Amino acid sequence: MTILKATNLAHAFDYPLFADVSFALRTLESLAIIGVSGSGKSTLLHILSTLLQPKSGEVELFGKPIYTMSNPELIALRRHDIGLIYQAHYLLKGFSARENLEVASILSHQAIDEALLQRLGVHHVLEQKVTELSGGQQQRISIARVLTKKPRLIFADEPTGNLDSETADEVMQTFYDYIKEYESAMVLVTHDEELAFKCDSVYRLEHQQLVKVK
Repeated sequence: MTILKATNLAHAFDYPLFADVSFALRTLESLAIIGVSGSGKSTLLHILSTLLQPKSGEVELFGKPIYTMSNPELIALRRHDIGLIYQAHYLLKGFSARENLEVASILSHQAIDEALLQRLGVHHVLEQKVTELSGGQQQRISIARVLTKKPRLIFADEPTGNLDSETADEVMQTFYDYIKEYESAMVLVTHDEELAFKCDSVYRLEHQQLVKVK
């Protein structure tokens, strides 16, 4: 099943970022987008994940064009079907790690996955305030919060940027295991080409074009 389809996407701010971007992603697949800083990787991810409307082109998620959806439809899509993971963790700072996970659990009507917390190595810090956690622990709690709601499609923008290489590999394996277990898919934006090439397909954004390199 095609879970994401981009057709002839183009965008610009004060200067052109990219044009004629087209690709598709199927269930159980992972796709990475690489490129130098300022090439438009994060902007493209925002367009794909409903957060920014392109200057031209179309995005379909789960067979439906997203930029003709109503606000309630988009909110439901973001809450239940897609998971957004950033290098900045955006956790609720006045809450404990567990309370952050509980918010996601309540909103999505999904139980907190204790096995997931074990895999991410954060099961022992749940009662600590977010501000008491290390940057790597905060990032892994953020990832757990997103995966708690069981998204059908993960959008990850430099999700391992705050992690050492060993932990980054473990986190990426958690993503791949999740994709298989829940028949999901993932779009990863990263500057780390070693991580990127572990995905099923890799695209490089350069010279305003998205070029497939794997």
